[in-house]
Amino acid sequence: MSTEFSLSDGKELIGLARKSIEYFSATGSILNETTEKKRFLEKRGCFVTLNTFPDKKLRGCIGYPYPTMSLWKAIARAAAGAAFHDPRFSPVKVDEFDKVVLELSVLTLPEEIPGKRDELLRSICIGQDGLIVKKGQKSGLLLPQVAEEYNWGQEEFLCHCCEKAALPPSMWRHSDCSVFKFQAHIFEEDSPKGEIKEH
Repeated sequence: MSTEFSLSDGKELIGLARKSIEYFSATGSILNETTEKKRFLEKRGCFVTLNTFPDKKLRGCIGYPYPTMSLWKAIARAAAGAAFHDPRFSPVKVDEFDKVVLELSVLTLPEEIPGKRDELLRSICIGQDGLIVKKGQKSGLLLPQVAEEYNWGQEEFLCHCCEKAALPPSMWRHSDCSVFKFQAHIFEEDSPKGEIKEH
């Protein structure tokens, strides 16, 4: 899980996400393209996010928190899911393809934050850590860039993550609620089909 990705890798992976969306729109099927690059065949968690341009409002986001399949396959599936199967939004239309920017987050393996509840806050680094909150069958995930975008502190971040899991905001304080953190290597288009930047 220590693979680092270059900007060139990011361009290729964003390209795959774009191609997957267009392929699914045309065929109704997930793109089943192969790659010979070993770092793309490593199992990794990832999320693909679609934002409107230029106002950058969320248009869809789907992903896999845990490394259950190769990064290459996960991106193809997540991109199609973000565009057409995010239950919060209507499917993206063909005429929107040139009006959205793609953002790819390649995740590290989530690790549970140990210790007492009060120590959670000191263990979270805003702008670097993403969070997963779990209680029973309910779970919620927020990517690292979300807290930074909304200028949340650690406690706000935890509360919003609980709400994402359909739990009371203060549920993270309970000992039977598990909190995990992870980091992400982020690649993003600066405009629709434009240059790629990384975070």
